[in-house]
Amino acid sequence: MNARELVEQLGQELAEVERAIASHRYLAAPPPAHSLRALAAEQQVILASDRRAFAQLAARFPAGATGEFFLDMAHGEGEALVRLNQLVRSLGLGEAELREHRPAAGCQAYTAFVSWLALNGSRADVAVAFIANLSAWGAACGRLRELLEGRCDTAFFAYFATPPPGFAERALAVADEGLAAGDSPELARRAARLLQAYELMFWDTLADGL
Repeated sequence: MNARELVEQLGQELAEVERAIASHRYLAAPPPAHSLRALAAEQQVILASDRRAFAQLAARFPAGATGEFFLDMAHGEGEALVRLNQLVRSLGLGEAELREHRPAAGCQAYTAFVSWLALNGSRADVAVAFIANLSAWGAACGRLRELLEGRCDTAFFAYFATPPPGFAERALAVADEGLAAGDSPELARRAARLLQAYELMFWDTLADGL
């Protein structure tokens, strides 16, 4: 089995979770200001953690295109942080409020698992999981960009609404390299399933706080 075949199978297996995210109650109407501030504060923690996780993956797998791919992912999280800071300012969040925010376990489960993958996952685990997660996260960000236009700075959501050019093909190449070296397709399937479940948990947790 190659990476494309694996991802196609996962698309069918994860379709129900993806529909649950796409039709999520949090994305049905513009969230209130207090919830947007919570989202931004949670993302501050998530992006900083994910950037370190991708840098760790680049250190674990430094050779060739795989190392470049993970370094680019780390760089992308840094770019996202710049845009997130614009959202933070437009919501009137100060440094003290960000420091005092208590991250919710349901929101942080996603990034905790990304950190686990950075230490324990294979190349195929990470690449396949993020390919599977890309459309759900991107669609949710695109929906929030539409809902929030004119209410706050939406550059953060716009940044993730469209995947980086060539991302899927590069991720497939990394996954294929890992599978050819002996990475387990079943473990990659498990990683994708868990990451998507934690994505849904993120939106559930935000919605529960409305």
